[in-house]
Amino acid sequence: MKLTLMFRDYCSLCHAMRDALAPWQARYGFTLDIVDVDSDPVLEEKYNELVPVLLDEEGEICHWHLNEAVLAERLAAHAGEIR
Repeated sequence: MKLTLMFRDYCSLCHAMRDALAPWQARYGFTLDIVDVDSDPVLEEKYNELVPVLLDEEGEICHWHLNEAVLAERLAAHAGEIR
Protein backbone atom coordinates (compact mmCIF):
# COMPACT_ATOMS: atom_id res chain seq x y z
CA MET A 1 0.00 0.00 0.00
CA LYS A 2 1.19 3.50 -0.78
CA LEU A 3 0.26 6.66 1.09
CA THR A 4 1.09 10.15 -0.13
CA LEU A 5 1.82 13.06 2.17
CA MET A 6 1.42 16.50 0.66
CA PHE A 7 4.14 18.41 2.46
CA ARG A 8 6.01 21.67 2.85
CA ASP A 9 9.49 21.70 4.32
CA TYR A 10 8.83 24.81 6.43
CA CYS A 11 5.48 23.52 7.76
CA SER A 12 5.60 22.32 11.38
CA LEU A 13 2.29 20.47 11.00
CA CYS A 14 3.76 18.63 8.00
CA HIS A 15 6.74 17.47 10.04
CA ALA A 16 4.47 16.45 12.92
CA MET A 17 2.27 14.35 10.63
CA ARG A 18 5.28 12.71 8.96
CA ASP A 19 6.70 11.84 12.38
CA ALA A 20 3.33 10.54 13.63
CA LEU A 21 3.13 8.23 10.61
CA ALA A 22 6.47 6.52 11.41
CA PRO A 23 5.10 3.95 13.92
CA TRP A 24 2.16 3.22 11.61
CA GLN A 25 4.54 2.65 8.72
CA ALA A 26 6.72 0.36 10.85
CA ARG A 27 3.66 -1.69 11.83
CA TYR A 28 1.88 -1.86 8.47
CA GLY A 29 4.78 -1.53 6.05
CA PHE A 30 3.17 0.95 3.66
CA THR A 31 5.23 3.12 1.34
CA LEU A 32 5.11 6.83 2.14
CA ASP A 33 5.58 9.18 -0.78
CA ILE A 34 6.32 12.73 0.43
CA VAL A 35 5.44 15.37 -2.16
CA ASP A 36 6.46 19.03 -1.88
CA VAL A 37 3.32 20.89 -2.94
CA ASP A 38 5.35 23.99 -3.76
CA SER A 39 7.19 22.11 -6.52
CA ASP A 40 4.06 21.96 -8.69
CA PRO A 41 1.70 24.92 -9.25
CA VAL A 42 -1.29 22.60 -9.67
CA LEU A 43 -0.61 20.84 -6.35
CA GLU A 44 0.10 24.14 -4.64
CA GLU A 45 -3.25 25.52 -5.76
CA LYS A 46 -5.15 22.36 -4.81
CA TYR A 47 -3.58 21.73 -1.37
CA ASN A 48 -2.24 25.17 -0.39
CA GLU A 49 -4.21 25.82 2.80
CA LEU A 50 -4.76 22.15 3.66
CA VAL A 51 -1.19 20.88 4.04
CA PRO A 52 -0.29 18.49 5.37
CA VAL A 53 -2.69 16.23 3.50
CA LEU A 54 -2.49 12.44 3.73
CA LEU A 55 -3.85 10.50 0.76
CA ASP A 56 -4.27 6.92 -0.35
CA GLU A 57 -5.64 5.43 -3.56
CA GLU A 58 -9.19 6.29 -2.48
CA GLY A 59 -8.48 9.95 -1.73
CA GLU A 60 -7.91 12.07 1.33
CA ILE A 61 -7.44 10.37 4.67
CA CYS A 62 -6.94 13.58 6.64
CA HIS A 63 -5.37 17.02 6.62
CA TRP A 64 -3.69 19.28 9.19
CA HIS A 65 -3.49 16.53 11.86
CA LEU A 66 -3.24 12.75 11.62
CA ASN A 67 -6.67 11.18 12.05
CA GLU A 68 -5.61 7.85 13.50
CA ALA A 69 -9.13 6.38 13.43
CA VAL A 70 -9.52 6.96 9.69
CA LEU A 71 -5.97 5.80 9.01
CA ALA A 72 -6.56 2.58 10.99
CA GLU A 73 -9.79 1.97 9.06
CA ARG A 74 -8.07 2.44 5.69
CA LEU A 75 -5.12 0.25 6.64
CA ALA A 76 -7.41 -2.49 7.96
CA ALA A 77 -9.50 -2.35 4.79
CA HIS A 78 -6.37 -2.65 2.68
CA ALA A 79 -5.11 -5.56 4.77
CA GLY A 80 -8.48 -7.27 4.23
CA GLU A 81 -8.12 -6.89 0.45
CA ILE A 82 -4.71 -8.56 0.50
CA ARG A 83 -5.89 -11.69 2.32
